[in-house]
Amino acid sequence: MDELKPTLASLSPLTPLAFLERTATVYGDCPSVIYNEITYTWSQTHRRCLQVASSLSSYGIKPGHVVSVVAPNIPAMYELQFAVPMSGAILNNINSRLDARTISILLRHSESKLVFVDCLSRDVILDALSLFPPNTKRPSLVLIADDAEAAGSSVTRDFCCSYESMVEKGDPGFRWVQPRSEWDPMVLNYTSGTTSSPKGVVHCHRGIFTIAVGSLIDWGVPKQPVYLWTLPIFHANGWSYPWGIAAVGGTNICLRKFDAPTIYSLIKLHGVTHMCGAPVVLTMLTNTTNNEPLKNPVQILTAGAPPPSAVLFRTESLGFVVSHGYGLTETAGLVVSCAWKPKWNTFPASERARLKSRQGVKIVGFTGIDVVDPKSGKSVKRDGVALGEVVLSGGCIMLGYLKDPVGTSKSMKDGWFYTGDVGVMHSDGYLEIKDRSKDVIISGGENISSVEIESVLYTHPAVNEAAVVARPDEYWGETPCAFVGFKDGLTQKPREKDIIDFCREKMPRYMVPRTVVFKDELPKTSTGKIQKFVLREIAKGMGSSKGSRM
Repeated sequence: MDELKPTLASLSPLTPLAFLERTATVYGDCPSVIYNEITYTWSQTHRRCLQVASSLSSYGIKPGHVVSVVAPNIPAMYELQFAVPMSGAILNNINSRLDARTISILLRHSESKLVFVDCLSRDVILDALSLFPPNTKRPSLVLIADDAEAAGSSVTRDFCCSYESMVEKGDPGFRWVQPRSEWDPMVLNYTSGTTSSPKGVVHCHRGIFTIAVGSLIDWGVPKQPVYLWTLPIFHANGWSYPWGIAAVGGTNICLRKFDAPTIYSLIKLHGVTHMCGAPVVLTMLTNTTNNEPLKNPVQILTAGAPPPSAVLFRTESLGFVVSHGYGLTETAGLVVSCAWKPKWNTFPASERARLKSRQGVKIVGFTGIDVVDPKSGKSVKRDGVALGEVVLSGGCIMLGYLKDPVGTSKSMKDGWFYTGDVGVMHSDGYLEIKDRSKDVIISGGENISSVEIESVLYTHPAVNEAAVVARPDEYWGETPCAFVGFKDGLTQKPREKDIIDFCREKMPRYMVPRTVVFKDELPKTSTGKIQKFVLREIAKGMGSSKGSRM
């Protein structure tokens, strides 16, 4: 068989952009996108994406150019996940909640040629461009108007045109630019910068194809689901589900912003079957008044910070079927999931929630996960106790960090991507994340997982959200400091002593928080993650606690 080699017929580059053409053929008259009073079919979405890609080419956008998008989960944002790379350009979604200074830095770092700007982000983008150094070429701007947001929707001289005009002027017969190689860059995403300055993560067509297909298989997404966009598309391209939902001919329910009543209303109105979100979305769904159990189950996939088992339990009691996974911007989606075993259904609810809070095993099509000693690179014991750094390998790992060869080489060693997350491997082969390496509290030589303390705090009936960081201590070096937010409508709020006593009953004494700080709301990133670096600074500013021997 040595004479059998790949041919041109078998060397077609893998790309998720091809999903759209097939779906337009199979599901052409089925709804693709619903937003307020707007409904598009897959035939219309396919045509609109080709027209925008055509207009981008007419504006001089070439393969390899970076095109940025600053918008919430509205139809244009969804279409641009296809239209931009169909023009040959590299898609760069920018978090619409960032400030002008940060956006300016990202636009300059990426050398973006053109920016699609939602009407409610026009001021921050104009401010961002004003921060460009003199004689620096600025990207062109295209305004995305919204009939539901009339203010700011008129095109001014700061913008070259409107989004809809690009749709109207574009050629629906445009032959989209296929990648020459499946390794060609397709997307550029900047990390949220919760632990360090943002880094530009570059993914190729092959990687996005791999994660999009693998995610559908792992979550068991059927044909034509009704998907509610509660996960920002700017967050790691919505875990690659814009392309995945297209592949199965689903309906995308778009929304500009949301709260719990909005989610419940849309679920009822459209018969939503699937949604994704950070654990903060689960907390939102369970911490609202008059939330009745769902008439039909809704699959919800969560990831980000490890969700406390108490939150998982409350969410499922309302009729949501929670799946839990793990991924990073560098993996383009969730590459580890808590694959459920039938025998676990016989366990008590609290035990089921505890098992489900683990991150799990590699998804189908991913190569490997492990927990290793960061110094030796050797695997730690699979006992659920030995801590190590989580490492990953697989086809959807990023190409690297843009303009940062040092950062890329530091994260890629010995065939593994080093995540910076601390975890354990259980005897059954399931991974459990314990912390970010920067969030481990070292108290008297003991490594304390802040996540474990937070999981206990979330079981307190009055606690809505909690985060634990290290506070300097004269004797122990560091001790746990808990920041707690209460649920709405409490007639009597617990005191610091009450919280500490509660923890003492449920964990070893060395893990019990020595300090408890109450806040109306904990600081969060624009993607909903609690900003522990902010809380660490607050704890540090409180000065050293005078810890006593235990």
